[in-house]
Amino acid sequence: MTTELEATLRQAARLGLVGDGQVAGLAAFLNARGRYVPAAAAIVSDGLADPPRDVADTESPRFVRGFHDVLITIGIVVALVGLSGLASVLALLPAVILLSEVLVRRQRLALPAVALTIAFVQGAGYLILTAIGPIAEGWYGITYACAFLASYPVLLGLYYWRYRVPLSLALTLISAFGLAVLLVLVLLGRIAGTDQFVAEHRLASALVFLLAALGLFAVAMRYDLSDPQRQTRRSDIAFWLHLGAAPFLLYALIAFVFLDRLSPQWPGGDATYLQATVVIAIVSCFMLVGLVIDRRAFVTSGLVSLGLAIWTLLRQNAFEASSYVYVTILSVGIVVLGVGIFWPALRRFVMGFMPESVASRLHAVH
Repeated sequence: MTTELEATLRQAARLGLVGDGQVAGLAAFLNARGRYVPAAAAIVSDGLADPPRDVADTESPRFVRGFHDVLITIGIVVALVGLSGLASVLALLPAVILLSEVLVRRQRLALPAVALTIAFVQGAGYLILTAIGPIAEGWYGITYACAFLASYPVLLGLYYWRYRVPLSLALTLISAFGLAVLLVLVLLGRIAGTDQFVAEHRLASALVFLLAALGLFAVAMRYDLSDPQRQTRRSDIAFWLHLGAAPFLLYALIAFVFLDRLSPQWPGGDATYLQATVVIAIVSCFMLVGLVIDRRAFVTSGLVSLGLAIWTLLRQNAFEASSYVYVTILSVGIVVLGVGIFWPALRRFVMGFMPESVASRLHAVH
């Protein structure tokens, strides 16, 4: 059973203050000498305990531990932009590796690790384009996309193996699922004897997207369920996976509503009253899922679609063009504020209907 001391030391390890392998020994050392004061008994210098918080922060991935991280991240962005302008963009990747060795592997800075991972993705993209450019002439678009995406799971996987940045593992898995979707579509196109499988077989394509999205969501939930207290790196990996899986799953479902187009341009004037209503229902279900698993990504991923659906409904009801745009913006803002402010109360209400066997495996209600 993990003690409060061990939990505190593991949090310190995630921040890079102590090594992961030192937690058990340090906990035993402090316990043996009575040097640990439980959080419940801690007081501040003026004799008053910290004031209670009405809204618990139930989703807190490790991004930053101080303004030092922010300052370093600003320096990373500025330096890499300058380097890309003075030298070749291919110089970006070696610079990212060098900075990662110092700032991520040795100093274990959280926000710079995120920035460097994003820069690594960009640098890897330039490298892949340079490598396949001379041989890609005459390729079909989907073939080119497969060749481009195939390198990302390998490169990002190696980056995670070396630096253990949760975002890099999440991007490894997301790129692997994206590659799998493209390969399945290519295979189905070969079987059907067409190079335009998505356009000619919309229902089958939507099913492929949906199955891949459900698979990615299942992987995210596996990480989430393995750390219901959200005290380890697995919780951060789950956060990033949900951030990618939520919009993927949302638009995979919306694709079934607009099978005649399968494009993001559905609100361009052709959406019907029924289609907009179905989209609002889907987004509402996503918000419900977000409350159950305590992940706000399932709320934010649907805001654009919610706004477009409300805009369509207002247009269908002959609102004046000068007013329904602002009504749409106001409606989405009210939803965001309402869900954000009342998130703990809404989650307690929703979880009250969940079976105990399910609720006990999810993040605790605060």
